[in-house]
This record gives sequence, structure tokens and C-alpha cells, in this order.
Amino acid sequence: MTPPIVECRDVHKTYRQGALEVQALAGLDLAVEKGEFTVVCGPSGSGKTTALNLIGALDRPTSGRVVVDGRDLGTMSRRALSLLRRDRIGFVFQAYNLIPVLTAFENAEMVLALKGGPAEARHQKVMALLAEVGLEGMEHRRPHELSGGQQQRVAIVRAIASDPAVVLADEPTANVDSATADHLLDIMAHLNEKHGATFIFSTHDPRVMERARRVVRLVDGRVERDDVRAPATGGSP
Repeated sequence: MTPPIVECRDVHKTYRQGALEVQALAGLDLAVEKGEFTVVCGPSGSGKTTALNLIGALDRPTSGRVVVDGRDLGTMSRRALSLLRRDRIGFVFQAYNLIPVLTAFENAEMVLALKGGPAEARHQKVMALLAEVGLEGMEHRRPHELSGGQQQRVAIVRAIASDPAVVLADEPTANVDSATADHLLDIMAHLNEKHGATFIFSTHDPRVMERARRVVRLVDGRVERDDVRAPATGGSP
């Protein structure tokens, strides 16, 4: 039996705010299989962003285990975690996080460039992905020359270019209009189906939840509901 791509086992996370302790996660148990298109949702303060930060090796749990692609994050050095983020985890952020002085191609290629390898192979792969998400001919534009939806498409290509084990998308539709959000979701669903990319979203956007095949609802730092269902039908990218 193939182990999950992501597994959280009795994960607790406590933050200090002055003299106060705030418990963001209180015994989170979650397993995500390869190829899932899953949403983690919940009210403000439910722990959904904290959960993504722990899965993305951006933070460490106070207790419990987080395992990503067969690696127990709690046993890894800082350098090993950095390499894991580079090689096996893709990130799509609410604010895009593109580098302003780089072109769309250079932003999309960034992770592959950090990993090295033949430049021509990198070029072909990134150009093919940019075309796949509808950005053919825009590779030389810088972020300020792109719309919000186009910038997020560049960020999506950057996230999947290195064939990560999992793509973490934190409120990826928050800064775009409804039509653009639907288009972005079409693109991510297409990439999930065609390339087998595993997506985990943190969101409160009902449009994202309607498209997911699994919706995990967190309340007070633990799973309240875990629903697996058929997704709504989307258009082509």
C-alpha cells in the first residue's frame, strides 16, 4: 500500500503572544494521498494556514509528526528542509510573490534554475507550461505588465515546474475577480488531472470548495468534518 504524500499525526502548534499562549492546532490528524485536489477550510483562527505552513516546512509543530513525501519533517536539519521545499513542495501564495525585476519566464523558471540542470531542457519545460496555462507570448513581460490573474498563473507554473510531491495553495483566488478565479481553478484542476499534481488549498472561498474533490473543515485546530465528493464540472484551461 502506497503511503500518503502528506500525513499529520496528532499535531499541536502553540504560539506565544506576549504572556498569552495561543493554540493554533490541537491534535490535527490528516492524511492526503497522491493526486488529491483537497481543500482545508474553516473560520478565521481555525488553524488552516498554520497547517499549510507546517506541511510546507515553513514552521515546526510544538508536538506531533508531519510527514511529507515519506520524510518526517521533525527529524530534518534546516538545510534538508530547505532542499525539501525547493525540490518537493510547490507554493502558490495569495499575493503571488513574484520578483518584480524578473520576467514571467524567469519567475516561472526560478525553482528549476536553483536546482540546475541543462538550460535548454528548463527552457522547453517552462515554455510548454506557460503555453498550457494561456501565457504563450507573455514570457518576456514583468509582473507589473501582467494582470493579477496572469501573475497567479505564473506563480502556478513556478509551483509545478519542478514536479513537486505536493502543491500548497494559500487563498490563491483571494485577489482576483470571480471570472479569473474560475479560470485559475480550471487551470489547477487541469494540471491536477494531466500531471497528477497533488493540490492542498487553504481557503474560505466557496468557489474553491465547490471544485474540490475533498473538503476538510477545521475548527479550533482539529478536523471537524472530512467530506469526499465528486467535484463540480469546470471548463477547459
